[in-house]
Amino acid sequence: MTEVGTQPALVIPQLIVGLGNPEPKYEQTRHNIGFAAVDALARAWQISVTENRKFQGEYGEGMAFAGNKIRLLKPLTYMNRSGQAIQSVTSWYKLPPESVLIIYDDMDLPLGKTRLRLSGSAGGHNGMKSAIAHLNTQNFPRLRIGIGKPKDAANGDNSETVSHVLGKFSATETQLMSAVLQFVVDCVEMSLKQGVEKAMNRCNSRTVEVNS
Repeated sequence: MTEVGTQPALVIPQLIVGLGNPEPKYEQTRHNIGFAAVDALARAWQISVTENRKFQGEYGEGMAFAGNKIRLLKPLTYMNRSGQAIQSVTSWYKLPPESVLIIYDDMDLPLGKTRLRLSGSAGGHNGMKSAIAHLNTQNFPRLRIGIGKPKDAANGDNSETVSHVLGKFSATETQLMSAVLQFVVDCVEMSLKQGVEKAMNRCNSRTVEVNS
């Protein structure tokens, strides 16, 4: 039983999931920025991420920043069924939902902005809808990476939205997103070292700019 006045347990990620679609045509698209984030983490921590049929995705594990054992996953189920792959890993290793950090794209955030949260709704993101359904809770951390809105988003044109999220970044945007991904690595490392709540202060307050 927790005593009155004691500090809540730190939320430290054990499984980091990047959302995306598996086919080559989706590589480097805005919707696949979650995959790119896991790739950046794998490079930073020298973890090999390879296809694992049992986990329905590309999976790897190793020692990350601060000596934490960490698992990385890129579901290969397509976005709408991402939760199947996530659940296969959490069930196998008996990981609680709050130990799962999911990284994904968000149109409601401008380029250069990130948002780290301890819980929340899917916000219309199909990959997150699947994750919530399979984890049976909204109470797990997530890191959203801003991809901005299409120019005609105010017109409610769904085809414009689809073209935007499945489109590739421009050369200038690619340069910016490279800096964003490095910042994402920093945010995740802080989450591992000091907990997600502490990392939120840094991750949510800064706008990444080229050469920032």
